[in-house]
Amino acid sequence: MEVQNVKKKFIADAMLGRLARWLRFLGYDTLYYPHITDRALISIALKEDRVILTRDTGLIKIKGLKDFVLITSNNVEEQIIEVLNRLKLEKIDFMSRCLVCNGIIADITDKDLIRDFVPEYVYLNNNKFYRCNSCGKIYWEGSHLWKFISKVNSLLKAHDVFLC
Repeated sequence: MEVQNVKKKFIADAMLGRLARWLRFLGYDTLYYPHITDRALISIALKEDRVILTRDTGLIKIKGLKDFVLITSNNVEEQIIEVLNRLKLEKIDFMSRCLVCNGIIADITDKDLIRDFVPEYVYLNNNKFYRCNSCGKIYWEGSHLWKFISKVNSLLKAHDVFLC
């Protein structure tokens, strides 16, 4: 790992789609393109001042490449711990980033605006909804969210990772 300073923006290589999704869930600005070339990945990272997350040892040998984390584990949960520990990340902002497109998620203040876009039982049984400002995906605080948050908290506790 060679990171010049602690940054909160990432771009994950084609082998790290699941990690990218988890980091988005934790609130980190994480780009992911499943078919991106190394050249394009590096170009975006440099242009947007992002840390490259990669499992490709060949990629990190490119002369002049400075901000990267070489991920060693095949397990996504261990990959999360690698990133959090190596970069000393200190915050989690659950569900502030869209899992699909990495856009910003905002509160929907008027529940009626999404009535036609979610299943009826979801609309009737939830009061808090969110929408991605980029792709329009709608989220709500259902059981899946709480299970995922519980899983993340257990993972962090098991690995003695404590975030402010």
